[in-house]
Amino acid sequence: MGPSGGYADRMEIVTWNVNSVRARLERVLEFLDARKPDVVCLQETKVLDELFPLEPIEERGYSVAMYGQKTYNGVAVLSKHSMEDIRMGFPGDGPEEPRRAIGVTIGDWMILNLYVVNGKEVGDEKYAYKLAWLERLAEYVRAEYPMSEKVVLTGDFNITFDDRDVYDPEAWREKILCSTPEREALAKVMEPGLKDAFRTFHEEAGVYTWWDFRTRGYQRGNGLRIDHFLLSEPALAKAQDVWVDTEFREGNKPSDHAPVFLKVH
Repeated sequence: MGPSGGYADRMEIVTWNVNSVRARLERVLEFLDARKPDVVCLQETKVLDELFPLEPIEERGYSVAMYGQKTYNGVAVLSKHSMEDIRMGFPGDGPEEPRRAIGVTIGDWMILNLYVVNGKEVGDEKYAYKLAWLERLAEYVRAEYPMSEKVVLTGDFNITFDDRDVYDPEAWREKILCSTPEREALAKVMEPGLKDAFRTFHEEAGVYTWWDFRTRGYQRGNGLRIDHFLLSEPALAKAQDVWVDTEFREGNKPSDHAPVFLKVH
């Protein structure tokens, strides 16, 4: 069904840090045409809402909820099913707050799409901001996302869980994206009852979602797993698999992230 239709029992939900939706519009449209996912959660859209390239996406049967800003950040949800209860940012956000969170409800699925602060490096003021932002996220989830519901937190978390998510654990030990305080902050977000869906289905090391452009990370196999699906127990009970679509990390003008799929039934 199209945007005006109802909820489908079987869905494929994608998270993808697209690193500018306008710069990579051709790749996004190729992806929608090739994979036809039900829901796509985009991060780093880097565009004001009024300049979001709606028309070609809507032509493919998607409605769009977006929360963007110029040059930096920005999140959006593309859905073939009707979206309700659209929530932008966190409660109490001022107009200058970076746009990093958008929540939607699709049927009985509560989906929160996140672009977590990068943090730059351990000890930087942006690192402190990251930890504070994650604390706000934990409070928001606890207040607004009951774990008795089908809850999905997804997006670019800019945090690995453990050594399996890191191509060179020793080189990254206690560095940004891999530090203990970041991982503890993420654990606090998950504490009410969220699970890393990928690890429900896959125990192996070496599956990554991001590779650094500057070091030709993808070509060398040097990546990190920082894009996640965190699910409540009722959501996890409906999950069938999580996988990384590395084909769209290749080719013409790729993002530095690959799309990650969650299949539910």
